[in-house]
Amino acid sequence: MAAELSKGKSPFYPGQPVPVELFVGRSAQIDHIMTRGVGQVAAGKPVAVFIQGEYGIGKSSIASFVQYAAEMKHELHAIYAPLGGAKTLTDLSEAVMLATVNSGAFNPRISERIRNWLAKYVGKQELWGGFTANVDALRKDAPALSSAFGMLDFLRQVPARLKEEGVKGVFLVLDEINGIAGNPDFAHFIKGLVDQNALSPAPVPLLLMLCGVEERRWEMIRNHQPIDRIFDVIEIEAMNSDEMEEFFKRAFDSVGMKVEKGAMEVLTHYAAGFPKIVHLVGDAAFWRDQDGIIDTADALDALFLAADEVGKKYMDQQVYNALRSEDYRSILRKIAKTAPDDMSFLKSSVEKELSDPEKKKFNNFLQRMKRLKVLKSGDVAGQYVFTMRMVRLYLWLETSRDKEHSKA
Repeated sequence: MAAELSKGKSPFYPGQPVPVELFVGRSAQIDHIMTRGVGQVAAGKPVAVFIQGEYGIGKSSIASFVQYAAEMKHELHAIYAPLGGAKTLTDLSEAVMLATVNSGAFNPRISERIRNWLAKYVGKQELWGGFTANVDALRKDAPALSSAFGMLDFLRQVPARLKEEGVKGVFLVLDEINGIAGNPDFAHFIKGLVDQNALSPAPVPLLLMLCGVEERRWEMIRNHQPIDRIFDVIEIEAMNSDEMEEFFKRAFDSVGMKVEKGAMEVLTHYAAGFPKIVHLVGDAAFWRDQDGIIDTADALDALFLAADEVGKKYMDQQVYNALRSEDYRSILRKIAKTAPDDMSFLKSSVEKELSDPEKKKFNNFLQRMKRLKVLKSGDVAGQYVFTMRMVRLYLWLETSRDKEHSKA
């Protein structure tokens, strides 16, 4: 038996944007953003973009990649502001200010200028070289930026203060907008920011990018209908097999590991094109392997581990427990045996596959899944639709695991 391989840093990043050196695919969407977004802003024209796609599809990774390219090739200053937990415009303003303090990582001169400008928001230096934030100062000044005028004035100062470093404009990403998208003030704020900038005598060269699921964009439109006119909407689809294979090869090559053909087929088939699953499966395979070669057994082990990780990390505990119920597992297997991109099913079609005991539980099962907001009624009688892609992917992985176990 081969000696255990010494493990270094995993090349997979479950739950995080992928590093730019490992980014693959989505060339059409990236070209669109770089040409109609980045290129236009570098020429002085403000642009607003909404990156739209299901949870786990890789929106944050695409935003990170195009921000890097915009900084390196078009002299736009990138500010990435995650809004997880933000509920109000003051929360948003605080997040943007903090993100600005932490921006400029790829250029030490720019980073220094930013910190000198916003020194009052920088706290103590940490032992490892970073800085804490002066939270009290941020919270005190954030309300001044919670209007479109205030935020625009703040963003206007960014290229002005970085002009000597060749900066031509600002690329601001607002990510993780779930918590604030339902606030009507948010839609009015975004529309006002875009309109006030467009109408000003000297518009800020600003690429404003929001990242969210389609439902969040429609939520903003319901709160303020004119919001539907301001965005160039970019739809992010699942990765195809070639893109997944290229990513797995690039990631494993980066740590000196190889993937056998059969293993690659397992990894790409069951990851189903969703970057979060791609990273979970790849990470599990990385740690399970012992000889530097990912074979089919390693890939199947990774599949089994990833199924549990998806359930634990990305689903509500009540939902997770319900889906693992012995009473419902056989029903779930029969619903989920189709491909993971099939988000709906007909009650009558599933009933044909059920045993008599399962049929007696089926109505209770459907009602419980609706109460947990896992399923909703479809557009036709007897149709049910999964409300969360991650739940559908979990069922796909669980069903696949059971199928592979039965072969063993």
